[in-house]
Amino acid sequence: MQENDSTVPRLSDIFRCTRCGYCCQGETTVSLDQEDQQRMVDKLGLPREEVREKYWRVTGNVVQMKTVDGHCIFYDEEAGCTVHEGRPWRCGQWPLHPSMLSDRNNYETIKASCPGITRDLEYEEFCRILQALLERQGVLIC
Repeated sequence: MQENDSTVPRLSDIFRCTRCGYCCQGETTVSLDQEDQQRMVDKLGLPREEVREKYWRVTGNVVQMKTVDGHCIFYDEEAGCTVHEGRPWRCGQWPLHPSMLSDRNNYETIKASCPGITRDLEYEEFCRILQALLERQGVLIC
């Protein structure tokens, strides 16, 4: 028996990115794993050392994107993320972090800060859809 397309949960049922850039704000950014670093180097088309020098903050073994004026170095107010195709997987996952499933306060905090989260769903319905998407897709990239 096939599921009707209207009954299969879709990402757009719970989230539609408005490209507001709120998630790019702050004095810290996400950590970059080796795959993130390589994807960013490939996207920028620059030598790894140049990318490291210009764009990354390296503290011991932790590599993060630098911040400028209180936001990620790759965020542009008019263009949004200027390295979108090369962004870290954690950026792609945001704001649908799995912790929202077990912590209603986390859900409420993220929902309050992200205009892309569907407003007219009850928490339980949001969780049902997010859980179904995660089970079907594994890591969810927005």
